[in-house]
Parts: sequence; C-alpha cells; structure tokens
Amino acid sequence: MRRTRILTAVLALAAGLLAGTPPALAADSPAKVSLAADTYTWKNARIDGGGFVPGIVFNRKEKNLAYARTDIGGAYRWQQSTKTWTPLLDSVGWDDWGHTGVVSLASDSVDPNRVYAAVGTYTNSWDPKNGAVMRSSNRGASWQKTDLPFKLGGNMPGRGMGERLAVDPNRNSVLYLGAPSGKGLWRSTDSGVTWAQVANFPNVGNYQQDPGDTSGYASDNQGIVWVTFDESTGTSGNATKTVYVGVADLQNSVYRSTDAGATWTRLAGQPTGYLAHKGVLDAANGYLYLSYSDKGGPYDGGKGQVWRYATATGTWTNISPVAEADTYYGFSGLTVDRQKPGTVMATAYSSWWPDTQIFRSTDSGATWTRAWDYTSYPNRANRYTMDVSSSPWLTWGANPSPPEQAPKLGWMTESLEIDPFDSNRMMYGTGATLYGTENLTNWDSGGQFAIRPMVQGLEETAVNDLASPPSGAPLLSALGDIGGFRHTDLTKVPSMMFTSPNFTTTTSLDFAETNPNTVVRAGNLDSGPHIAFSTDNGANWFAGTDPSGVSGGGTVAAASDGSRFVWSPDGAGVQYTTGFGSSWSASSGIPAGAVVESDRVDAKTFYGFKSGKFYVSSDGGATFTASAATGLPAGDSVRFKALPGAKGDVWLAGGATDGAYGLWHSTDGGASWTKLSNVDQADAIGFGKAATGASYQTLYTSAKIGGVRGIFRSTDKGASWTRINDDAHQWGWTGAAITGDPRVYGRVYVSTNGRGVIYGDSSDTGGGTDPTDPTDPTPTGACAVTYKVTNQWSGGFQADVRLTNTGAGAWTGWALGWTFPNGQTVSQTWNAETAQSGATVTAKNVNWNANVAAGSSVSFGFTGSWSGTNGKPTAFKLGDQNCPIT
Repeated sequence: MRRTRILTAVLALAAGLLAGTPPALAADSPAKVSLAADTYTWKNARIDGGGFVPGIVFNRKEKNLAYARTDIGGAYRWQQSTKTWTPLLDSVGWDDWGHTGVVSLASDSVDPNRVYAAVGTYTNSWDPKNGAVMRSSNRGASWQKTDLPFKLGGNMPGRGMGERLAVDPNRNSVLYLGAPSGKGLWRSTDSGVTWAQVANFPNVGNYQQDPGDTSGYASDNQGIVWVTFDESTGTSGNATKTVYVGVADLQNSVYRSTDAGATWTRLAGQPTGYLAHKGVLDAANGYLYLSYSDKGGPYDGGKGQVWRYATATGTWTNISPVAEADTYYGFSGLTVDRQKPGTVMATAYSSWWPDTQIFRSTDSGATWTRAWDYTSYPNRANRYTMDVSSSPWLTWGANPSPPEQAPKLGWMTESLEIDPFDSNRMMYGTGATLYGTENLTNWDSGGQFAIRPMVQGLEETAVNDLASPPSGAPLLSALGDIGGFRHTDLTKVPSMMFTSPNFTTTTSLDFAETNPNTVVRAGNLDSGPHIAFSTDNGANWFAGTDPSGVSGGGTVAAASDGSRFVWSPDGAGVQYTTGFGSSWSASSGIPAGAVVESDRVDAKTFYGFKSGKFYVSSDGGATFTASAATGLPAGDSVRFKALPGAKGDVWLAGGATDGAYGLWHSTDGGASWTKLSNVDQADAIGFGKAATGASYQTLYTSAKIGGVRGIFRSTDKGASWTRINDDAHQWGWTGAAITGDPRVYGRVYVSTNGRGVIYGDSSDTGGGTDPTDPTDPTPTGACAVTYKVTNQWSGGFQADVRLTNTGAGAWTGWALGWTFPNGQTVSQTWNAETAQSGATVTAKNVNWNANVAAGSSVSFGFTGSWSGTNGKPTAFKLGDQNCPIT
C-alpha cells in the first residue's frame, strides 16, 4: 500500500458519507415497494492482496490457527487445508463502514475458539462513529460487538505498531486495549463484553506525527500502542502478574506492572528518543525484545534500534543489527521462534530504497545476518528466492537498476511472525501483499529460503470505478494505490495492473459503448501524465497529454464511438478533445470539478453534474448548458450513468440525509427527472443484461430500499426491487461504483472500500426473480434443500442452508424444519429466525426475504455447537411438504 491510500478512498468517503446538502424539492412518482430474496453467490474478482497488512497473529495453543488484519479491509483467518484466507468482517454494514478498519487482533491462547478485533478506521471526523471491540466464540464466523466511548484508527498513522489488544494467557477473561487520542489503557474482565479505563495507568502518550495537521489525521496522539504479558508470572485461572505496555512517547515508551495491573511504573534504564513499535517476550530465556523507530510509521522512520531487556535483572542491552549511525530507517517487525528460543527476527520497515531489510539472530541478538547483502555495490546477494508467479503484478512491470530488484522484498514491513509450531514457516506483511516461506531455516544452513505470496483470499483494494464492456474483457477496474486491472477471467489474478503510465490511483475509467476496444482512464501520478488511452480493450496503454494545471485524475468520459473524450481533471476545468488527447480545449458552460459521463448512443452528447445542477453538451463537450431541472441533490455526492442503447436515458443516484437523497431517472437527456418514490437512498447505479422477456436492461444499485441497506436489482425499470445481498455479505461502504454484466444475466460487480471487487452471480440464470404480488399464497408447493457445513472446529461449526422453490407458485413466507441427528444446537443465525426444541429446529423468513418466486431460492446460515459427531440432518420439511436434499 502506498501513501496515496490514506486520502484517496477516504476523502471520497468523507464527501460521499459526511457531506451535508440543503433541502431540495423532488417530484415523486408512484412505484411498487416490495423486497424479495434471491440466492446469490458472492466472490472476489481475484487480485490477491493490494493493500497494507499491518498485523499477523498466530494462536499459541493450536497449530495452523492464524489471523491477519488490514487497515481498511477487515480481518481474515488462515485456512490451512487450502492455504487461503477467509474474510471475517463482511457482515459489517453501511452505517458501520469504519469497522472494516482493524487496528488490532487477539487470538485466545486458552480457548482458541475465541478471537477479538479492535475496529474503527479514523480517529478524526472522517469516521463519524466510535470504535468497537468485536468478539467471537467461533473463530470469527459470527461476532458480537461492544461499542467504545472513543474512536480507533485502523488506517491512522502508527497502525503498524502493536498489538494494542491482548488476552491474558492465564486468565483469558481479562483483556487489555491500548487506546489512541489520549484515551489511555482499557481493561475488560468479562471476555470483552464490558470495558473500563485503567485509571492508574500513568501515561496516555503524547507522540503526534504532525502536530500542525488541522485535519486531525497526522496530529492525533498515537496513544497506547502494545500490550505484552509475561505468561511465566501467572498460573492457569489467575491473572498474569507481569504486564508490559508500550506508549507513543519518545522519552517514556515502556511501562510495567508486576501486580496484575494494580500499579504501573516506567521501566527504568530504557532507551529514549524512540518509540517502541513492538514488544515481544521470550519467556523461556527471560528476554523482552523491543524494536524502536524515531517515528510512528508505517511510512516514516529515519533512525532505529533494537534492544533486549532481561526481565529478571533489569539489564538493558542494545542488540541493534546495524549501528544507529548507519540506519536510515526504523525497526518494527519483530518475532521470536517459540520452538528455538534465542532465535529472533526484525525488519527495517521504513527502508523504501533500495528495499526493505529483514534481520535474523540465533543467539538472542548477539549477532545478526541479513536477508540480503551487498557483494560489490550496487550488486546484491540474497539469502532468499522470490516467486510471485501467483501474483505477477507484484513486479509492477518494473525493470529497475541495481541495487533495486523487482519484485521487492517489501516495504512497510511492520508485521513479521514465525509460526510458533513450525520454525520453517514465517509470514510477513507489506504495503501490497502478505509474503511467506515454509523453509525459513535454510537461512541458518547457508541455503536460500523460498518466499512467495501467501495472500490468496485476502483482497484489500479500494475501488473507485468499474466497467463491464459488451465485448472483450468482462471487467475493468479503477483502484486506489495499485491503479487497476483488466480481468479476462474473474477467477484468476491478472498478470499486470494497468501500466504505461502506471497511476498510483485510478480515479475514473470509461469505454466507447459501440467500440469497446477504445478505453480511457484518468488517475493520480506524482510525476507524469494523468490520462491514458487504450485501443485494444485495456490490454495495452499509452499516455495522453495533460492540459495546464492538472493535479489529479478526476472523471473522464468516452464518446459512444470513441471519437472524442471529455475530461474533468483535478486542478483544471472541464476539457474536451478529438482523437487521443494530444491536445485539449476548455469546455464552456460547466464548472470545474463536475462529474462527467457520455451518452451511450449519440457520440456528441455528454453530461455533467455539479452542486445540484445537471449539464448537457450536444457538440462533443465544447459547450454545456445547465438543465432547468430542479430537485436534484444539492451536494456533489452523486454518481450517474446513461443507459446503453437508448439516447438520453440517464439514471442518477446520490444525495445526503439532510437533503434530497435517492434515485432519479430521465428519458430526455436530463431536461426533466423523476424521483423513484420506492428508493429511500441510493449511491451508485449500474446496468446489466435484461432478464428473459424483459424489454429494459436490469438495474443494480447500492441503496436503502424499504428501510433496508443493501445491493438491489430491478428487472422492471425500477418499479420493484430485489435485495440480492444479505446481512452476512455487506462489505461496509459500497457507494463508489456498481455495474451489471451486459453478457451474463444477474451478474453484478460491486465496489468496496478495502475488500476489493466483489461480484455476484444469481442462481436464476435466465429470467426475472423479482417480487411477485404480496398477496400470493403461502408456500405449499415443491421444495428442495441444500445443507452444507462450511466450517468446523472443536465444539463448533458453521452451516449454510439453501431452500429452493421448485413449485409453480410464489411464496410470501416460509418456515423450514429439521431435526439434528446428534443433538447439535444452533447458537446464532443470519437471514432467518430460528427456534429450537430439543433436536428439532424451525427456521423462518425475516421480513425482507419472505417472497420467493417459483424457481428461485433463499439462503440463510447459522453457527452451532456439537460434540462427538456432527452429522447432517436427513430430512427437511416446509410445512407438511418434504423437501428433497440436493
């Protein structure tokens, strides 16, 4: 992840979620409001990684149980059988979008089923909500939440330090949480249900990256940054006596309690002038290792040291792998080998050039070796090999000169962990991926250890725009930090991101509707052009020329035939060109900063929107005229699109809660608009292949309809809507972009702010499954059931159930019953309401998924407990109707 990630997605969120708009009038039209369930399968368009992984946590009791946290993309659990990661926070909804930022994770070493996550993305005004501690008793399959009286900063400066959240390894009902913003140290004594500040902790921290930052981002006090228990000072069931705490204070960075938190003292003799990023205890040898940097990270850091503290004698020893005078980086990543006490590793996290560095010692820090060394400058000898064939874009298409190499060993390497059960396995996070090795000890024998991405399933890109052309690649994406991709196969990682030029962030892209080989994208680049063109459907690119004053990508639109383009860049007014941008002319009649789009039929018609006004050009973008229409959202949190195949057919979504907010439709090129009365709020709109027999393309929107936030589909021009996601699949904020696939009915591509590109496929492959009349009879027809255990652990499991209406009539309510064969019990359910009596369970619809059309399905899931055997039910009934198991 690069520096731009801080502001690109965030400022879009701030504008889209926090901006206020004055009241505006809107014309309502009568429309049918009805919600129904459809069965969708949700997956990621594979990119594999794409963002910063600041934390990796192995459970100390159970082999192969590991977690990873991301700064804006949620948390993940390792699946050893497939060597992939499973997302754990997809259930975070729109209103709680900030809870996809994970500032810390803790896995319970007493009860491995328990895991905790401290969540919240920003401590300043960008995130309107406070942070929370999420707790799970089933390894993250489901969660309960305790809201905190302060904010947390999963994407704030200092987020690579930690872990701030820790479970007492002897009395696991006790947890500590280090808070930012001067809120101090917090403790729970009831397994994370309630929290109270540790009133006698003496130092809330004082380090700010930039005290003069008026946004509150870099000026926040980074606070309490890690908690480490000395497990040797406690016994099972009793609170651990000795606890170490790291504080963001250059002069006073480490504190200790020797009486289970009753009193605290500054650790005498400690180094000053540095922040302790990590504190890792080797209880076997009685050493607390500390990695220090003069800055909070994850980007900055110019000097660093590594120290060892003898817990029995209080002796401090400087064991830095490199003399301070020779560092130009800080140290952060820190781990010990639990199988081989005395083996310790550390990272030079802020060594951006020529590469990061990883250090290893097998004698408790007395001597060190490096992952790479210079032979004769600028040539390097590496102790490792690197295979990125599973994620080839990690080379960035670069061919650097020595001593740089492609791919890099990494950057922002603040997380580094040796598997506590396997000395050969080590994982570490970078700003773009998660790497690992399974033959680490080759380092010590003089051989090379093999590094490869261990990131499949962990998707962490922020999505700004999406396009699905009618021919060529099914998906083109505009992404933060890594530019974007052309997906020819959604199940495979593309070979390379967009290059020539390689934007740090792509802000907008478009294709020519009747000539999809012509594609344009605009984006941000520290030095270079901000616009690029392709004539082969995005496979290859060439740069255009910037008009004077351009400072960022803005939005861009291609004429329907690709003959001309209109661009609204940052730093300059709206521009137009014929050809491929070798020269630009200023458009008139439209304000700078307007969002621009093209008509998908008329090559000379373009549209714009700015501050409540809709603009139209009929001369290829040379001149725009403001529409006389009123009642549109007054702010700039608006996204609109023109329908392919119909001139002047435009849909507009957006607004804010203190003004006009919803979905509007125009059939006369924006001269007049009709607001859909059955849509409460809408933030993105897109089109896909029409349902069988339908005369209008399928609509998709990220919206609030019938009081429910979700992803919705309409096959009847917005008269009725189907919610196609469910409460387990919400992905936080999904308002940047949405599009259907013009070639596959039911397929939709959804943007997220940190979980990558999500795509959904419907179980209904041909016709519409949108709501039927609510007076239809209750289910009496045929049915079928699929029951699948999706995850299982000692004493617990997770299952998904799909109920299909195989009859001829629609259902307006359903209740499915079954009996567990081995006495299993249901503990938590989503997308249904369950009741259990003995071994017999009844699952009933919730309000939004009562309606199930003939041939359609509804899905729900649950977690449960078991002992001995976890057999599957052998019979299901819908009322008196037996449902075959498929």
